[in-house]
Amino acid sequence: MKYDSISGNLFIKNRKKFMAQMKSKSIAVFNSNDIYPIGADSTLPFEQHRDIFYLSGADQEETILLLFPEANDKKHKEILFVRETNEHIAVWEGEKLTKEKATEVSGIETIYWLTDFDRVFFDLMTETDTIYFNTNEHYRQAVETQTREDRFIQKCKLQFPAHQYAKSNPILQEIRGVKEPEEIDLIQTACNITEKGFRRLLSFVKPGVWEYEIEAELLHEFVRNRSKGFAYTPIIASGNNANVLHYIENNQECKAGDLILMDVAAEYANYSSDLTRTIPVSGKFSARQKEVYEAVLRVKNEATKMLVPGTIWAEYHKEVGKIMTSELLGLGLLDKASVQNEDPNWPAYKKYFMHGTSHHIGLNTHDYGVLKTPMKANMVFTVEPGIYIPEEKFGIRLEDDVVIQEKGEPFNLMENIPIEVDEIETLMNS
Repeated sequence: MKYDSISGNLFIKNRKKFMAQMKSKSIAVFNSNDIYPIGADSTLPFEQHRDIFYLSGADQEETILLLFPEANDKKHKEILFVRETNEHIAVWEGEKLTKEKATEVSGIETIYWLTDFDRVFFDLMTETDTIYFNTNEHYRQAVETQTREDRFIQKCKLQFPAHQYAKSNPILQEIRGVKEPEEIDLIQTACNITEKGFRRLLSFVKPGVWEYEIEAELLHEFVRNRSKGFAYTPIIASGNNANVLHYIENNQECKAGDLILMDVAAEYANYSSDLTRTIPVSGKFSARQKEVYEAVLRVKNEATKMLVPGTIWAEYHKEVGKIMTSELLGLGLLDKASVQNEDPNWPAYKKYFMHGTSHHIGLNTHDYGVLKTPMKANMVFTVEPGIYIPEEKFGIRLEDDVVIQEKGEPFNLMENIPIEVDEIETLMNS
C-alpha cells in the first residue's frame, strides 16, 4: 500500500461499535471483494470492500472477518481469516499479510488461514442462532454482478437453513456515517492531496490544452503524494461538456473563453475526497460567467451553514432549492410566473440545478450514512450546488467537503483550496 500505516485502534473502536448493536447469540461475517477479470489473464486493480476495511484495516483479497461477541471461547469473539502466503506467492505477487502482521494491522489477536474457515465457521455456528449478512443497501447502489458476499450468503443459507438471518447494513449505515477523529484526519489528507493537484492545474491550464492532459497532471500529483489516484472517475468538462453531469470522456480541447468544470479528487488510504471547481480556460471569467459563478458560490456558502446537528437531509435540500430559486431569478434564468406555477415534485429551479446538494463522504465517495434521521456531529458531507446553462454553453459547479461540528458552522476540509474568483484569476495569471 502507498499510504502510511493506520493505527489498529481505529478498527478496534469500529468493531466495538458494530458488536454493541448485534443481537444475542449472533455472528457477523464480512468478505473482501473479488478481483474482477477483464479478459485473458488481465484483471482490474484490487479494491477492498469498504466494510471489511472499516472493521479490520485488512486491505487484501481473499480475507474474511468474523465477529461473535458471545463466543464460548473468548479467542473466537473476533477472527480474521487471511490467505496463507508462501515463497511462490511472495515471488510472483509480493508480500501478503502474515498472521503477526494481520494482528498488527487490525488489532485482532486470533488469525487463521483462509483454508480453516469452513471448519471454524461450522463449529461456531453450532453456538449461535443468528447470522448477519452484509448486503448492499446504499440508496444509489446498482450492483449487477454476483459478489463474494452474494456467494457466501447463498452457501450459508443452504448449509444452515435453521438459523435466523439479520442485516449488517443498518448498523453500518449508522456507525460509518459518524466519523472517528482518525477518519477525519485521513479524509483531510485526501483533501490536501487534492489541493496540490488543483494548484498544479492553475498554472498549467491555457487555451489549447486537452481535457485528458489536465487529467494526467492531476494523476501525476496525486500518485506522487501517496494516493492510488482518483477517488472516482474524473470529470474534466470544458465548455458545453459541463452540462453533461457525468461527462467522463475528457477528450476535448479547451478553448479560449470557455470554462472548465472539474469534478476531480484524490483518495488516500481508501478514504475519498470530492472536489469541484470551475475555472476559465483563458485565466479570466467573462462578466456573465462571473455573475453565475458568484451565484453558485453564494448558494454553496448558505447551504454549508445549514449542515448542523439536527438537520434533516430531505428538508435541507428543499431549503437549498429556495436559495437557488432566488439566485436564478436574479440571473434572469427564471421568472416569477414559472416559480408560481411550478410542479412541487419538480420545482422550477431543477431546470438549471437538477442534482442534490450534499451526500455523505468517507470510505466511499457516496458514503454510507443515515439520511432519514437528524444529522450528527462528525458526519462529513459534500456541498455541491451548480447552475447548468446549455443555451449559454457553460455550466458551473462548486464543491467542498465539510465536517459537521457539535456547535457552530461546519469545518471545511477544503478551506485552503482556491475558490474565490479573484484568487483563481490571480493564480492562473501569475
